[in-house]
Amino acid sequence: MPASASGVAGGTPATPSGLPHLRGGGVSLALDLRGHRPQVLYWGPDLGPGADLEAVALGLVPAVAHSAPDTPRPRPLLPMPVDGWPMRPALVGARPDGTGWSPDLRPSRPPRRDRDPDRVQLRLADASAGLVLDLALTLDEHGVLAIDQRVTNLGPDVYRLDRLAAVLPLPDTAREILDLTGRWSRERTPQRHPLPLGAWCREGRHGRTGHDAPLLLAVGTPGFGFEHGEVYAVHLAWSADSVLWAERGPMGRSQIGAGELLGPGEVVLAPTEEYAAPTVLAAMSTAGLNGLSDAWHGHVRARPGHPQGPRPVTFNTWEAVYFDHRADRLRELADRAAQLGVERFVLDDGWFGARRDDTAGLGDWVVSGQVWPHGLAPLVEHVRALGMQFGLWVEPEMVNPDSDLYRAHPDWVLGVPGREPPTWRHQLALDLGRPEVRDHLVRRLGDLLAAYDIGFLKWDHNRDLLDAAGYDGRPGVRATTLGAYDVLDRLRAAFPRVQIESCASGGGRVDLGILARTDRVWASDCLDPLERVGIQLWTGLLVPPELVGAHIGAARSHTTGRRHDLSLRAAAAVFGHLGIEWDLTSMTPDEFAELAGVVATYREWRALLHGGRVHRVDHPDPSAVLHGVVARDRSEAVFALVQTSASDAQVPAPLRLTGLDPDRAYRVTAMPLAGGPDTQQVAPPPWLAEGLTATGRALALVGVAPPILRPEQALLLVVRAQGAR
Repeated sequence: MPASASGVAGGTPATPSGLPHLRGGGVSLALDLRGHRPQVLYWGPDLGPGADLEAVALGLVPAVAHSAPDTPRPRPLLPMPVDGWPMRPALVGARPDGTGWSPDLRPSRPPRRDRDPDRVQLRLADASAGLVLDLALTLDEHGVLAIDQRVTNLGPDVYRLDRLAAVLPLPDTAREILDLTGRWSRERTPQRHPLPLGAWCREGRHGRTGHDAPLLLAVGTPGFGFEHGEVYAVHLAWSADSVLWAERGPMGRSQIGAGELLGPGEVVLAPTEEYAAPTVLAAMSTAGLNGLSDAWHGHVRARPGHPQGPRPVTFNTWEAVYFDHRADRLRELADRAAQLGVERFVLDDGWFGARRDDTAGLGDWVVSGQVWPHGLAPLVEHVRALGMQFGLWVEPEMVNPDSDLYRAHPDWVLGVPGREPPTWRHQLALDLGRPEVRDHLVRRLGDLLAAYDIGFLKWDHNRDLLDAAGYDGRPGVRATTLGAYDVLDRLRAAFPRVQIESCASGGGRVDLGILARTDRVWASDCLDPLERVGIQLWTGLLVPPELVGAHIGAARSHTTGRRHDLSLRAAAAVFGHLGIEWDLTSMTPDEFAELAGVVATYREWRALLHGGRVHRVDHPDPSAVLHGVVARDRSEAVFALVQTSASDAQVPAPLRLTGLDPDRAYRVTAMPLAGGPDTQQVAPPPWLAEGLTATGRALALVGVAPPILRPEQALLLVVRAQGAR
């Protein structure tokens, strides 16, 4: 990283060692480590390489108010009661006798910068409390701050840990909260409200990330949008119970925090034992939510294990056949899929054990001899001969009570001993905190992957973890989540070419903890494109589109019962990792030809769709959504206007195509995907027939008049730069 970006020159920190200044992606994090307890001076837009942090520190010393501590209260890096900090603390815990609840954690060694100028490692300790905290802060080139913490018990007896969270300051201007909620088949629904005096707290208690998970918690200047406003956000890279909060106190300070939500007694540290908190990722933007997405997407795409190469068009059998597994019908579906240009064929639930419906067989990962008397080899070989990858559905973390596995090992499930565990979708959750359970799953799945040429696993997780006690009777969510991570890690190490999708009744496990071990997420079980537009739009705040499974279903949605034209279903799906979940043998010749055209168009444009900058426009009409993807060099873009309902306006507002180079000329044309949208107008705008050429500045400030779309229709636009830059 050049000195101008990192704040160093010749490997020497540009600021005193007690005032580290991390810089990256237009963001600064400044710390003050000169006192007894570390302080956060600043987190926000880049202060530049020459920032005088001594002056900044002096200028931030607050006044002393009446009826308050007698000395100024700075912003601690690790807020604790010992600081006189009246807001939520970062660390909560105690010894069995109630002592040790207010440790005074001070630096026990100088901070380490090592070879990475944008990483600080601290060790804080309190000998009397018997605690050591190791903390690392890393600011990457995209502006994403990673906070990793580990606490070790060095005392003579156990220490019960109730929380270890990361907490960051918010500026006084950040007064509006945005987070997400939802339910099955309607995940990631946004909600906004003012930041109150007190705490806005979101707790997830599902044993998985949850359909109602906030995904991230963002706080910004009032009215911030996709394209404007200053926004600060945190995400917990963890696939189970969580707590995220934003808080404004009467002292005039605000903060944002995130951490694992631990059950009572879930983490009790024996002497020398340690607890590693899930990574908290934080980002900020001066360009609204689009700027946040730029940071998150850049961070995710820079991971060493990020999928490389074109994302294969996928056909999944679920909504085509459900549990009706007949070899001849599945071969016919594979033939039709290959003719469409599909590149991956996935056999969903129903291929194993006694699994003829969802009440039996789960956990018995042996190919059903009744359904597949010759095993899966004939189908796998047929699919591979057609030039497609073969994929398989599994749900390794669960078991049906009516299964050979449960009958052999009823003690392998999560539940309070002596009490019948509650079922959910006729299934129970395995206790992956047990090494023998993990070993069993690795063997069974490893045998499948070794026996067949499988390139993809759809890894499902179809229930919350309720009353989830581990084998020792203590809360077992953390141990079983770490166990699931271990199984995934071991399988990926043994079969590195196999890609894995995280599915959890749709979008119930979408987070960067699971995505560190998988290659895409299933955003929702709902394929209704009207719902999918919003689900994918808000999932995309954090997750780049190439990691979000987006399938085209039948005209009548399986989950909502609504009917939609193929043009709308395709317009939603092409902005993710495209797939098809539709009985291809029931299609008319015209539908088949149109769908083949959609697949061809997607394959033509997927390098842009999966590598460009996701760009959402603050469109004035609440009945419409305008979004797109712009190439990194701004040479081309694809935009979609989705008319979700009837507009109040008889003639729609011009479409401002923002995010382009203002000084370049662009050609704008319509993309007639699957025949294009249905309109209700006497005559369309004249430019629509042949396209128009205008500068990026004109397209952003003036825009272009769209046709009058009927409700539940979509228009796609292709934007290409003309000539050299």
